[in-house]
Amino acid sequence: MSHWDVHHLPRADGKTFLVTGGNAGIGYFVAEQLAGTGATVLLGSRDSTKAETAIASIRSLVPDAKLGHLRLDLSDLKSSVDTLGIERLDAVVCNAGVLLEDQPRQETADGLELTFATNHLGHFVLVHRLMPLLEAAEAGRVVTTGSFVGKSAELDLDDLQSKRDYQPKRTYARSKLAQMLFAFELDRRLREAGSTVLSVVDHPGGALDSLTPPRPVHPEPAGRKFPAGLLLQGKEAGAWPAVRAVLDPSVRGGEMFGPRVFGLRGEPRREPVRGKLADSALAARLWAASAELTR
Repeated sequence: MSHWDVHHLPRADGKTFLVTGGNAGIGYFVAEQLAGTGATVLLGSRDSTKAETAIASIRSLVPDAKLGHLRLDLSDLKSSVDTLGIERLDAVVCNAGVLLEDQPRQETADGLELTFATNHLGHFVLVHRLMPLLEAAEAGRVVTTGSFVGKSAELDLDDLQSKRDYQPKRTYARSKLAQMLFAFELDRRLREAGSTVLSVVDHPGGALDSLTPPRPVHPEPAGRKFPAGLLLQGKEAGAWPAVRAVLDPSVRGGEMFGPRVFGLRGEPRREPVRGKLADSALAARLWAASAELTR
């Protein structure tokens, strides 16, 4: 494994990256770190005001940053990406997501459960639409941000819409598992097709607001930082696995990156893909179900 230094990233001048949900949270820090490499970074966000705040924040730290905003609503499967105005895309980081804590089940305009539709199905459709741009790059990458909680989730293929027994956190965990399964299945299909595009998975470990450095998009949080800081980390560190998955030339398709210490904190490393995540039959069934749901 090559040495990787999160504080000294390789240059990526001339490349173009899209980060969904790049206006806040981990996605913001992915965009901030990638902007420092000389690449053009597009922030995918449905809220233009929040995107402009994020862009201004990044430019305050990276004055020569090349940034843009792509209006993107992943809960709307008809949301267009035709206005990118670019000829190729070197990587898309599928990061955006929602967790509706303490709220009743909600549906999108398409009649789909909101969390699963936004986190998984929206990215499923987006990646398909972006594939010609990714194929046009020398070695395009699809980087899907999963979750530590997704590893232990159980996917009910007969109730992907959580109609029978909706629980917000469980539905969120299932959506993240679905994202990771999709990413691994995507790489299998890309390899079979002889594509130059790679599909890679990352997860941020335990990334807390209270441990995250302040930014205009993320004010100084209240609350104690000890002892959580011994086991967990802030969202700027939570971005490291995704950034490595985008930039590291040694990355191979179908790999997964997460924090070094117990998968919860620390510098990013390759993790073994096993258990449910390695279940190609489950992933293929999920793919078919996702294609049917998104028509």
